[in-house]
Amino acid sequence: MSPASLPDGYRALVIGASGAIGAAMLQHLGADGRCGLALGLHRQSRPAINFDDEASIALAAAALAPQGPFHLIVNAAGLLHRDGVMPEKKLGDLGYAQLEATFRANTFGPALVLRHFSPLLDRQRAVLALLSAKVGSIGDNRLGGWYGYRASKAALNMLVKTAAIELRRTQPQAVLVALHPGTVASGLSRPFKGDQIGRAPDLAAAQMLQVLERLGPADSGTFVAYDGQRLPW
Repeated sequence: MSPASLPDGYRALVIGASGAIGAAMLQHLGADGRCGLALGLHRQSRPAINFDDEASIALAAAALAPQGPFHLIVNAAGLLHRDGVMPEKKLGDLGYAQLEATFRANTFGPALVLRHFSPLLDRQRAVLALLSAKVGSIGDNRLGGWYGYRASKAALNMLVKTAAIELRRTQPQAVLVALHPGTVASGLSRPFKGDQIGRAPDLAAAQMLQVLERLGPADSGTFVAYDGQRLPW
């Protein structure tokens, strides 16, 4: 076991466990003989978590606190499109309703996950990863488009960076990262040929978990990809 790896009997939590990536992650964790506890949260779980209901985030954290502390927490929830509404391709597509829904799912909800779930991290060794996206990288943006999704993930990245600075003072062994899953065959990517060009959720989950287990405190506050590559903000 490497110094940065999770301890035997580690406790893990996946938020957004009803989605393709979250469900695959939870399945991998449940099958890992070294994992002592693998829990999943989503809108229909008990307790439930719903990023449209601010109180549910705090209540879910409080309900799970007795089962912690957790060595691994992953937020796999997010939104790219909904009800036939696709990402904005041009300025003329922008409107409050789409922007608010996108930011609520990709930024505001995860921000409150940081607030309420970071105190549940084990103080000796813990990783908290929030799924971001490479298209949220300002430095890597060459094609434009997808205004709300890009902006919401860029804002998420700033939250991760800022929170990592705070946690470095109070929980110096915690690792907080933004994690890019790559293209995965899922409902989120299906309208964009994700079924043809994406990796299977099972493979993507395995790759991301391997990356997370290798991270140490020096990696906190970074933007990493499923293959371990460090991405530009």
